[in-house]
Amino acid sequence: MKYSGWPEPGELVVGRVDEIEDFGVFVDLQEYEDKRGLCHISEVAAGWIKNVRDHVNEGQTVVAKVLDVDESAQQIDLSIKDVNDHQRKDKIQEWKNEQKADNWMLLAFGEDISDEQYAAIANELLAEFGSMYDGFEQAAIHGEPALEDADLDDDEITAIVETARENVSVPYVTVTGYVTLESPAGDGVDVIQEALQAAEGNGEVPASGANGGSEDGSSGVPEEVDLEVTYVGAPEYRIRVQAPDYKTAEAELERSAERATGTIGERGGRGQYHRDRQEEAE
Repeated sequence: MKYSGWPEPGELVVGRVDEIEDFGVFVDLQEYEDKRGLCHISEVAAGWIKNVRDHVNEGQTVVAKVLDVDESAQQIDLSIKDVNDHQRKDKIQEWKNEQKADNWMLLAFGEDISDEQYAAIANELLAEFGSMYDGFEQAAIHGEPALEDADLDDDEITAIVETARENVSVPYVTVTGYVTLESPAGDGVDVIQEALQAAEGNGEVPASGANGGSEDGSSGVPEEVDLEVTYVGAPEYRIRVQAPDYKTAEAELERSAERATGTIGERGGRGQYHRDRQEEAE
């Protein structure tokens, strides 16, 4: 996706060097439609420059800082030297991510998607997440709820989520749920402790909650999963699961909750699983 507007002063842009003159470098802006900027020789590199070509080559991809924009004169002044290595690396990665997101948009809605629909969806993702890539990433991690505040119809949300989960690679995902555990028994504290141990995968799987175990029938948590149970406020406890992918994280979260509620239920207590804190859900 290329923006139809103009960059803002201070913004970092990705460009391709398409012409080199003695007085400076003309740069084709890769993120903006039909926009070209000029980097004066004094802004190409620090220090005195004898030959511009000693510092840049035609066809080279560069990251530049926008110094000034004069729309009436169709002029954009750039600086290459004002961009440090860290900024350059981050900007290039951001640009590559948006190219990926552009491809995902076409996968989600087809090559024949109209410019109007593309722009409308892209603008919603930009408004909600800051970039299309981040929108797809959040859709991969959290599914439909991640897009519920965006002005998108159900079919568009479904297409984005399905495409994201098939194509977006994230290092890990984190999901959180809550259980309320109550026991009227005299040894209620011990019963709740047993339920918490079961939630963490350290206790026996109750007969009524056998689905809370792993595929081999044990209650252990897979090595690639980090599961933590913490106290929120009586009678509520938080279950936090970190896993390589959304499907695994959700499954382990539900298994943990089933182990806890099943254990306390077998001992005469009451347990309930919910995704939001009770005070927030009310």
